[in-house]
Amino acid sequence: MNAAPKTLRHLSDLEDAGLTLAEKHAALEKVAAQYAVAITPAMAELIDRADPNDPMARQFVPDAAELEARPEGLADPIGDDAHSPVAGVVHRYPDRVLLKLTHVCAVYCRFCFRREMVGPGAEALTAQQLDAALDYVAAHPEIWEVILTGGDPLVLSPRRIKDVMTRLAAIDHVKVVRVHTRVPVAEPSRITPALVKALKIKRKATYVVLHANHSRELTDAAREACDRFIDSGIPMLSQSVLLKGVNDDPQTLGALVRALVECRIKPYYLHHGDLAPGTAHLRTSIERGQDLMRALRGRLSGLCQPTYVLDIPGGYGKSPIGPNYVSRDEAGCARIEDFNGRSHRYPPAA
Repeated sequence: MNAAPKTLRHLSDLEDAGLTLAEKHAALEKVAAQYAVAITPAMAELIDRADPNDPMARQFVPDAAELEARPEGLADPIGDDAHSPVAGVVHRYPDRVLLKLTHVCAVYCRFCFRREMVGPGAEALTAQQLDAALDYVAAHPEIWEVILTGGDPLVLSPRRIKDVMTRLAAIDHVKVVRVHTRVPVAEPSRITPALVKALKIKRKATYVVLHANHSRELTDAAREACDRFIDSGIPMLSQSVLLKGVNDDPQTLGALVRALVECRIKPYYLHHGDLAPGTAHLRTSIERGQDLMRALRGRLSGLCQPTYVLDIPGGYGKSPIGPNYVSRDEAGCARIEDFNGRSHRYPPAA
C-alpha cells in the first residue's frame, strides 16, 4: 500500500517532485535557510512543471530573487509589533484585535508579510500567553471582533480551536469571531466536521475568510471544504494578494473572483503587496492595481468586487486605494465616470 503524499519541506523534496532544479540548489538553500518552505500535496499537484512562469509555483516555490535586499524591505511591514500589548494580540483598530494563536502554516507563501516570524519551530501561544491574551480581550469592552490569525489557526486541532472559541464565547462584548485561513485550499482534508463544529459558538457570529489568489486553487476538494463551513451556517469571505505573474491581469483576477462567488464566498479584500523583505519581484505598482479594479468594475457583477487596500507601513492600518470615479468641473458640479470611461454631470446639492 502506497504511503499518502507528504508536505514538501526540503529542497531535496522539491527537486524529487520536479519543482526545482538541482543546479539551483546552492542559491535556494540560502533562501530556505532564511524563509520557511512547505508545499502541501494539494498545492504541489496544481503546479505546472512545464511552465517556468507558473502562477502556482510563483506563490510557493522558493526563488533566488528572495535574497535580493531592497531598502524599502521591512521585517514587520504592517507594524504588528508596535500594536502588540501582550504576546499574540495586535490591537491596531479600536473595535477589533488580531489573536495570533500560532506561527505555523500549512503552506508558506513566498510573499508572506510575516515571513520573518513564521515557520517550523515557531510555537503556538503557551497556555500562559493565551490566558494573558484572552484576559486582555476581556478587559477591553471596546473589542467587538476577534480575528484568529497567525500563521494559520486552522492547523490547530479541533480540540484546541474549540477551547479558544468557548473562552471567547464567555466574553460578552465579543460578538464576532473572524478566522483567516489558507487551509481549505492548501490542505482541504483538515476541514472536518469536528473542526467546523469547533468554530460554531452560540450567540456569536463566526466568519471564515479564505486566502486564495488564483482560481486554480479552488479545486473540487477545496470547494467541498468550503461547503462544509457554508452549509453549517458559517459565512465565508475571501482575501487575495495582488501578485505579479500570478493574478495581475483582468482575465485571471476576474476568473478568481467569479470562482469565489460561485463557491458562495464574497470577495472582501484585494491586498496590495506588503514591503516584506525579498518580495519585490512579486509586487505590482499601485497604478496597476487601480487599472485592474477599473477593468472589473461594471464588467463583473458587484458581488465580484473586492476592496483594493494597502496596509500602510508602520502599523497605520489599511486604506482603500482603488480608482476614483468622481471629479469636479469649473461650475462645481460633480463629474462621474462610468465603467466605459465616459464622464457624466451630477448637480450639487440644493
